[in-house]
Amino acid sequence: MRKPSPRPSLRRLFITGVLTLLPIWLTWVVVKFVFVLLSDTSRPLIGPLLATLAEVNPRALGWLIEPWVQTAIALFATLAVILMSGVMARVVVGQTVLRWFEGLVKRIPLASTIYGSARQLLDILQTKPDGTQRVVLIDFPHTEMKSVGFVTRVMREHGTGRELAAVYVPTTPNPTSGYLEIVPVEKMTPTDWTVDQAMSFIISGGAVSPDSIPFAPPPRGEHPAP
Repeated sequence: MRKPSPRPSLRRLFITGVLTLLPIWLTWVVVKFVFVLLSDTSRPLIGPLLATLAEVNPRALGWLIEPWVQTAIALFATLAVILMSGVMARVVVGQTVLRWFEGLVKRIPLASTIYGSARQLLDILQTKPDGTQRVVLIDFPHTEMKSVGFVTRVMREHGTGRELAAVYVPTTPNPTSGYLEIVPVEKMTPTDWTVDQAMSFIISGGAVSPDSIPFAPPPRGEHPAP
């Protein structure tokens, strides 16, 4: 006679529930962050405009001052601006306007530093550095743990000439915040990941990843394949 299967314990049920809800929670955190960021960008302009329209005819347009309405319209307004910027970047007239805007920003002391640094970081992440991989693993926060990082620049140590890499280490699940580490090149573990694959790994909390990953740096004197 077949014995009935044992009932799952509360601990097992709890772990199963956590593992089931964790991907949903991570997705919600990332989507909420993006939506709030996009809506807050246009809210200072959209909010007063909608309030003015509601005052014209409170009975018919009073719903425009509802918080969720302002959030939705501000979100769509920001998305429209982003899409229009993408269209402008592909046409001659738009490229001329963008170059004029960049020239204007460069004349403002603090804004020029922030804009120039952000522009260089985005350009760097789209190209592959000479002599090393873009996506690497580094010892962080200690030697028995690894963190995924993006090499933004390779330089040399003053006096010894040893190669050092500036590595940006993003945080999970929000990769827009992170740490900047200066790491000897020989201490890094190169990977064959693309930037998109690394971003998926970081945002998903490691759930989206390959079956295998290098952990130890290559032997000294051995350079990874470009």
